[in-house]
Amino acid sequence: MQVLRIILNVVFVIVSLMLIAVVLIQEGKGGGFGNAFGGVGGEVFGHGATGVNKLTSWLAGTLLVLAMVLAKISGM
Repeated sequence: MQVLRIILNVVFVIVSLMLIAVVLIQEGKGGGFGNAFGGVGGEVFGHGATGVNKLTSWLAGTLLVLAMVLAKISGM
């Protein structure tokens, strides 16, 4: 069980770093806080989503699942 925890922690760190890198290379949408509640529409993860946006959502989902698995393994 200890080996599995170490492997999952390493994968967690790698996915975290990849998510940080992907978020940093994304183009800004502009508008700042004014577009936070309605200026973006369905283009973020919907029909017009680019590969970078889809990769961001996949990495975020993977990170969430890994975090829940690690919490379960550690007995939280």
